[in-house]
Amino acid sequence: MSTSDETVLLRPATPEDARAVAEIWYPGWCDAHLGNVPDELVVARARESFWRRAAQRVGDTGDTTVATVGGAVAGFVMVVGDEVEQVYLAARHRGTGLAGVLLAEAERLVAANGHERAWLAVVAGNARARRFYERNGWADEGLFDHHAEGTDGPISVPAHRYVKRVSSGP
Repeated sequence: MSTSDETVLLRPATPEDARAVAEIWYPGWCDAHLGNVPDELVVARARESFWRRAAQRVGDTGDTTVATVGGAVAGFVMVVGDEVEQVYLAARHRGTGLAGVLLAEAERLVAANGHERAWLAVVAGNARARRFYERNGWADEGLFDHHAEGTDGPISVPAHRYVKRVSSGP
C-alpha cells in the first residue's frame, strides 16, 4: 500500500510502539476533543495518561494496528469486537490518504472478528472527523451519551454513533 510516494505497512502494534502511539494519540486527541468534551474528561486525559494507556493497548491485547511509513509509526487504529475505538494519524500524515487506509483496515478487522457492522463514536463538535467518516461510507445514527473512562468512573460525553456494514454475514 502507498500514500503519496511512500510505502505504508500495516502490522500489529508491539510494546516497542507504545511511545510512538502515545506521541500521535495525545496531540490528535487534543485536536479533536478540546472544546468538544466535558472538562472532567480533559482532566482525566492528561498528557501522561496517553503513555500509560498506549502501553496497555499494544502487544498482547492485539487490538492496536499501526501504519508505518518509512519505518516510522505514522498512525494507528484500535479495534475491539465491533467497535473502532481509535483512529489517529501523526499530523504530518493528515491529508495523505493514510487515514482511509487505516479505517479500511479497522473495517476489515471488525469483519474478521465476526461482525456484520462496525460502529464508532465521534464527539459532537468534531466536524472534521464526522466529514471523514461520512466520505468513507459511514452513516450517522445520531447523538447518544458515550461513556468514557474517567478517573472517578464513567464520564458522559455527547457523541454521534456512526455505523457501517463491513460484512454480508454468514
